[in-house]
Order: sequence, then structure tokens, then C-alpha cells
Amino acid sequence: MVAERTGTPPHSQVKLSGIVPPLADFFHQRPETGLDLRAGLYPGDTVVLTHGEETAVAPGPQGGTGKTQLAVAFAHALWGARAVDALVWVSATSRESIITGFAQAARTVGAADEKLSAEDAASRFIGWLARTRRPWALILDDLASLADLEDLWPSGSAGQVVITTRLPEAVFRGWRGSPPPGPGQNPQNAAGPRIAPVGGFSRREVLAYLSARLTDYPEQRSEALDLGQDLDGLPLGLAQAAAVMSANRLSCREYRGRLGERREHMTGVRVDGVSPAVLATWSLAAECAHELPPAGAAWPALALAAMLDPHGIAGTVLTSPAGCGYVTGRPSAGDAADQALVRAAVTNLARVGLVSIDPASPARTVRMHQSVQAAVRAYLPPADYEQAVLAAADALLQAWPEADAAGSGQAGLGQAGAGQAGLGQAGLEHTRSGQARVGQGRVEEAQLEQALRDCTGALWAADTALPRPAEGGHHSRPEPQLKPESAPPQQSTLWKPEAHPVLFRKGLSLEASGPAEAAIAYWQAVLITGTRLLGSAHANAVAARDRLASAYESAGRFGDAIAVFSSALADRQRNLGSEHPDTIAARGRLAHAYSSAGRPAEAVALYEQLADAAGRQLGPGHPGTLTARASLADAYQASGRGKEALTAYQMLLADSERLLGARHPNTLAARDSLAAAFLANGQPKDAVEQYKQLITDAEAASGHDHPDAIAARASLAAAYRRSGKPKDAIALYQRVLADRERVQGPDHPDAIAARASLAFAYRTAGQLREALPAYERTLADRERVQGPDHADTRAARASLAAAYQQAGRLGDAIHHYEQALADSERMLGPGDPETLTTRSSLAAAHFAGGRPAEAVPLLQRTLADGERYLGPDHPLTRTARDNLEAASRS
Repeated sequence: MVAERTGTPPHSQVKLSGIVPPLADFFHQRPETGLDLRAGLYPGDTVVLTHGEETAVAPGPQGGTGKTQLAVAFAHALWGARAVDALVWVSATSRESIITGFAQAARTVGAADEKLSAEDAASRFIGWLARTRRPWALILDDLASLADLEDLWPSGSAGQVVITTRLPEAVFRGWRGSPPPGPGQNPQNAAGPRIAPVGGFSRREVLAYLSARLTDYPEQRSEALDLGQDLDGLPLGLAQAAAVMSANRLSCREYRGRLGERREHMTGVRVDGVSPAVLATWSLAAECAHELPPAGAAWPALALAAMLDPHGIAGTVLTSPAGCGYVTGRPSAGDAADQALVRAAVTNLARVGLVSIDPASPARTVRMHQSVQAAVRAYLPPADYEQAVLAAADALLQAWPEADAAGSGQAGLGQAGAGQAGLGQAGLEHTRSGQARVGQGRVEEAQLEQALRDCTGALWAADTALPRPAEGGHHSRPEPQLKPESAPPQQSTLWKPEAHPVLFRKGLSLEASGPAEAAIAYWQAVLITGTRLLGSAHANAVAARDRLASAYESAGRFGDAIAVFSSALADRQRNLGSEHPDTIAARGRLAHAYSSAGRPAEAVALYEQLADAAGRQLGPGHPGTLTARASLADAYQASGRGKEALTAYQMLLADSERLLGARHPNTLAARDSLAAAFLANGQPKDAVEQYKQLITDAEAASGHDHPDAIAARASLAAAYRRSGKPKDAIALYQRVLADRERVQGPDHPDAIAARASLAFAYRTAGQLREALPAYERTLADRERVQGPDHADTRAARASLAAAYQQAGRLGDAIHHYEQALADSERMLGPGDPETLTTRSSLAAAHFAGGRPAEAVPLLQRTLADGERYLGPDHPLTRTARDNLEAASRS
């Protein structure tokens, strides 16, 4: 049982990460065969829901015993009772999805911010789980491999972990007695997690389930127990059977007759991992849905969904022009009438138990069991299969939001209001409204990106490794075609005649927001496949190689990136010549990699060649030429060649203004860079003049209230502060704060950050009487809007403590430093740079108060942790060593 807590938070304070699937219609409690997770799972426990004893009806790979629904019911129960402070649902079908889910959870609970990479954020989340005292629950649904949890095994004394998996119990028994992979303590000590096999319904549960579902007339439940025996109590088969009986007002006796006839026709038919009984219930359900109005639409909708991720398809994919065109059988613009037809078809599929619909989830609106997917794929003729693959690829591409237009697109299935009411219908909306204050739009965008990536991965896997039934009997039915096909497509559909653009769209999405190593692995696969199918010189293979190098660079693997970019440049120079636009672009990518690697000399040399060649080949006003010159100026600045950087920025600004106009975005960016270069080179007066002109031009281009104009005013305020004009800086910071509050609202992160900047300006000017209230308000706003555990809140607390220390209020400073240190240790661990810095600041406050006896142990701990976690030569470790020596001498 979850430990009782005082002061249970309202729904708006419970943090939810991930998309909890809806509870199935007519979900049935399982007092005899189901594990009561709510009552039987204690804090610190981990339970693994595996397949029960295999039977002819319920083979392990098929699933369908209800493991996920037990986990869903557990999540609903925790949510309804407000029994946890953090509830996290993660689809565990790949390491990529686990890392992405953990990273989002880390940002939700405040253990990481958006600037941290997905891998680092996931690691922060694991540390938070281990250290926090706040109750939490984590569900890992459909774990595909234990290796995917390497270094990511979740544990913690305050939490409960539920894992559902189709992996056999023996996989987990294999490491029973030793810790699973990953840091921290084994959640179940040396004994490992608790394994809970989940099988079919008992006879009593079968009767109760069918009695609840079949209420049309008294005789409808006749032979209910016999039907349960026919299906070995398998929940998946019973759900499909009950749905068809309800749709057609059949009795159990009548359905058993049809089931028996169907199984006779299917004697010898095999689909890997799917039992004959489920093949029979699925085929009966498919025929039933296909006959429901609008007749003929359900089968193509089912085929389209079968190509995508079983754990959730965005409604906008199915209702895209390509989706509508495939379902209707004619070209479609995705208008309202065609979208309504697709929604009706998918609703019919849900009505007969072939899919489930979650109208509250834009990212994962439609889910389909994997055994249904396998059956549909196996029974599609090759020509129809190829059409479904291409339609799904086009639909994904059309539904994929552009980077500057995320969240847009046509209405999805969720707006139809059909299907089950999930956690999102009542309870989840409270959390969504709460999360909206801290960037719910970004959360939903990230969820959609991951869902689209998962669908693309499932589509590519279906296209290249389509499971086919073994040789066996056939049966013929009216449309839809339910005869297994034995001839696979002759060639990968997604690579005819070249790579479908959705394959590259997924890679770009991974680079932008996914785990870095996942992006590398993906581009390696695209490169290998493209080279094998199309040849190394094909544009797809060449582009994939460039993307692989970019992924290496983003992951910090600069040596690999430089090697691949160098090879690409050499190939283009040899095949196209040094002046070809593609060669020029390749030179720019290599130069950027050198710059990222901290090798400015090589970067400068390449950028000089790039700018010269671009000017000759593209012209002085071409965007590529101006970009090359801007990069060259940046490289000069990074290499310490300040005078050359200033000259380059000045010439770039003059040419941009002459060729593009003073208000062009490129011109504004050039002026901003020039102003920043003046500041970096110790010329604040010149920087101030450039920032003043930037404000004038930005306001003329976009208006006084445009974010660019407000940002320009903030930059000028910073320049005033650095040039020794505190009065001007403070006045402008006050205006920036007023603008942010008026345009974006007082609770917007930019408005809170503006108040923090104003507080810092007061503090640097020695106006502590004004600084302290501004810092206190900033901390209060951070706590209220972003929560006490957010990284920005911890930073605000540390800044307030420093201001108190400067004002001589050492008691207040020490109090806030101690709280900031406790929060940092709990959220990030003892070896995190933030923790070490905060502990050093606390020691300095004690030392300033004349209490070296308190300061020295803190510095000793800081030094020990720095040496242990960061190494003896890390700057923070060296600083701690110097501070300790100074404190010990005093």
C-alpha cells in the first residue's frame, strides 16, 4: 500500500509525464487472476508483469492477457487517489523511447531543463528517482529488451515500478540474485524484482465479464462459459468476441457457431506469434466492422493503421489527405467530409474491438494490438500491402509539423469524441491546464514528435521485415480479403525508386529532439540501406552520410564528424570540382565541425575559402555567401582574433544593409553580432550605439512589442550595465520587465527572467534595498509557476542567497543556501556541478560570518566529491582545493 502522507496535493500539483492509455470499455477487475497492484505494490517495489502459462490460444509472443490494462488501472487508481506526486508512463519498446520518456519526465519533475540533452536528462531522472522522498510511480509498458535499460534501471525507496513485457519470465530470472544493469541500488535488493505472470480469465471472471457486456436479451449469455473455454479465457479474444456479439446482437451460442466454422476454414493457417483462435476472432471482427456504415471503409482503415506503431497513432495521420485518400479509395484533399468518413471507419474498428481510441491524446489517438497488426499484414496481398505502406508514409509526412509550425494541422480523430473516455477526459485535463503554465505546448509537441518517429520506425520495419504465414490451408471470404498471402513485395517499397522523404524526416527529428546516439544509429542504418539499394553515389546515400556526420557533431563525437565531413568534402572536390555549390556547402559543414570541436584555426582557414568561393559562385548578396561571412566572423572571434572579427562583422553589416535593407532579418542579426563583438572586445560605447540602432530597426520592422524588439532592449540594458551606466541599465531593465509582463503575462518564463535581470542590475549597482524584493519576487514566482524542484527555482534561490550575503544578512543567506543545497543534492546528486557550487557558496557564507568551523567541513566534502565525481583536475575541484587551503590557514 502507498504510504499515507499529510497534505495530499490537489490534481494540479500532481506531475504527470507521458500518455497513459485509456482504460478499456467494460474493464473488468480480476479478483482471481489479476494482480492488485494498488494494494500489493509497496514503495520501493518493482513488479514485472509477464505472460502467464502459454496455451494454444495464448502464446507468449501474441500477448493479449491484459498486462497493459492492469498497469493502466493501477495508474488510474493512483491518479484518482492522488497517491503520488509524480506519475510517469513510458513506452519501453526501444531504448530511444525509454530515453525520450525519461528525459521528458526529468523536465516535468524539475530534475532537468530543456537545454540538457536527452541522455543527460534521462540520467538526471534516474538519479532523482533514487534520491527523492516524494512518492512516485513509473510504468514501463511493453519492455522489448533488458539491454534497453542499461544504465537506466529505475529504483528508489519512495517509488513503485511496474513493467509490462512480452519477454519470457526466464529473461528476468537470468539475473535474479544480482543487480540489473544501471547505477544505484537494485529495487528488490539481491532477489531482483517480483515476477507476476498474467494469464487468461478464470471461469468466474469470464462469466462476470460477458455478463457485464452482453445485456441485449437474457438468452444472449447462453453458453458463455463454453465460449470462455473455447478462448481459454484470453481477454483479447473475449473482447473481440463480445464486441461482435454486441454489434450484431448475437448470442454466445450463435457466435460459437460462427467461431467454429471460421476455425475449420482456417485449419493449418499460421501467422507467427498469433494463435488460430485470435485469427478467428480477429477475422470475424474485421468482417463485422467492414459491413458497418460507411460500408467498405473499415478494412482500408485497418490496413493503414496496421502499418504504424501499435502503441499510438496521431489522429492527424489517419485524417491527412493521404490517409483519407487511401481509406476512400480516391484522391482526397482531406476535407471535412472525408475526415468524417475516416473517423467513422476507425470508430467502427473500435466498436468491434480491433482498435482503441483515446480522444484526449492528439499524439497517440488510435492504438491497435500487435497481434491484430500481424494478422492484417499477413492477409494483405502484396499490391495492397505496398499501397498501404506508401499511403502510411505519405500520411506521416503530411502530419509531421514543421519546426516553426508545430501543433498545426487538420483536426484529428480526437475531436470526433468517439471511443473510450480515458484518464484524459476528466482527471488528466486538470494536469494539462497546470502544465500549460510551464510549456504544455512544448510537451505535446515532443509527444507528437516521438509518436511520429515510432510510427515511422514501425512502418520501415513492416516494409523490410514483413512476417508471412507459413504454408498451410487457405480460406476464402468476401471482402475484406482474409486469405494469407505468401509472396512478399519484391523490393522495399519505401526505397522505390529512392528513399521516401519520411525516412529523412524522422532522422531530422531525432537530431533535433531525440537521443544523440539514437540519431547516429538511425543515420547509419539509412546510409547502409541507401548505399546497398541505390549505390554510394546516389543523392540519398550522400545526404545520409552528411546527416550522419552532423549527428556525430551534435553528440560531441567531433573526431568522427570531422572524419566523415572530410571524406565527403574530398569526394565532392574530386567528382564535382572545388567551385561546385555542393562542394562549397560541404566545406562549410566541415568548417562548422572544426569550430564545434574547439579548433578555430582550422575553422578559420576553411571559412575563408568558403566565403571567397561563395562570393564568386553565388554572388555577394546570396544568403549562402552572407551566412559564410557571418560564420567566418564568428570563427575569428572564437580564435581570439578580435580585430579581424570586428572588421568582418562591420563589412558584413554594411553589405547586408546595402543589399537586403536595414530591416531584413539577416541585417538585424549582423548588427546584433557586431554589437556583441564590440562588447567582447572591450568597446561598450560602440556596442551601445549598435544596440540603439538595432532597437530602432527591429521596432520599425516588427513593432515595439515584438519579441525581437524587446530582446534588443534587453541587450542594450546589459550593454549599459557593462559600460558602467547603472542608472540607464536599470531604467531600461524596468521597461523590459513591464513589456514582458504586458505582452506575455507576469507568469511567462521570459517575464520572470526579466525580473531576475533587473534584480541583478540593482545588485551590481549596490542598490540592495531594491534588489532584495526583486530577487524574493523572482523566487516566489519560480516556485509558484515552475514548482519548487525546477532548475530555475534552485537558481533563483541561490541568487537570493548571494544577494542576502552581499547585504550582510548572513542568517537569511545561509538558510537559503542550505535549502538550495538540499534541493540540489536531492534532485541532482552529490557530484553534480550545481551541488558542488552551492556547497562552496554555503561555506563562503559561513566563513564570511566568522564561522570557519562550519565552513571547513563543507569545503572538505566539496573537494572529496569533486575529486570523486569530476576528477582532481576539474576547475571546480581545483577551486574547492584552493578554498579549503585558504580556509584552513585562517
